[in-house]
Amino acid sequence: MTRPEQKSPPPADILEAALYAGDLDAAEGFYGALLGLEKLVRAGNRHVFYRVGGTILLIFNPAETVKPPSRAGLPVPPHGARGPGHVCFAATADEITAWRSRLIAAGHPIEADFTWPNGARSLYLRDPAGNSVEFAEPKLWFGEG
Repeated sequence: MTRPEQKSPPPADILEAALYAGDLDAAEGFYGALLGLEKLVRAGNRHVFYRVGGTILLIFNPAETVKPPSRAGLPVPPHGARGPGHVCFAATADEITAWRSRLIAAGHPIEADFTWPNGARSLYLRDPAGNSVEFAEPKLWFGEG
């Protein structure tokens, strides 16, 4: 496979990322109420969007996003995914410890809590839709900086 000629710089950041959940009320309870993310908008049973720092977390109902757009002025093509996805939130070691306690108290079992070979800690659990949710120290990818 040949690499296409680069005519512009690579993307500098991720503007938005998506997870899929059939029960948006449960998603709101987890991402909004429990995690405390700032909700930007909810569109009925189609989606709910949250601000996470400089990124937007899109939670889509997969049964709705496969449908063609209903508004001609917003020609977003149908899209979606099946099965659990993954999101990782940046957190310090102390924040991970606090999140662990808060999540367990709220009835969310922890799947894994460990330290990577480079010393970064990660905590894993599932959201109500079965998506893998991770809290990790940024040094996982970016070193001690």
